[in-house]
Amino acid sequence: MSLRRFKTRGFTLVEVLVALGIVAIALTAGLQATAALTRNAQRQSDVLLAQMCAENELIKTRLSRQMPDVGDSTVACEQAGQSFSVVLAVRPTPNPNFRRVDAQVLSGETSVLRLSTVVGKY
Repeated sequence: MSLRRFKTRGFTLVEVLVALGIVAIALTAGLQATAALTRNAQRQSDVLLAQMCAENELIKTRLSRQMPDVGDSTVACEQAGQSFSVVLAVRPTPNPNFRRVDAQVLSGETSVLRLSTVVGKY
């Protein structure tokens, strides 16, 4: 019997290190993709909640049946356990029967969303 028959072949150290490097790169890419998806889902949730806050304030302005006074105001809004602040900016338009109302929603100091509408005399 030859000695060659019983010799077992295995992987070399270089082959094992290359394989580990490839696995590490693949896992890192997967982790980054997962983090990006998580950030995107959180951003979409924040924008949806901010839109509800902005629309609520703009609808209140429309339903008041009065021309809003020109100027800025800030209103607190809580949606789904998150606190937002809505900055309402009322500006005159060239037609005195209308006013432009901008609602900017902030989460802390970060702007999340801005919506605008025009309110007319009733």
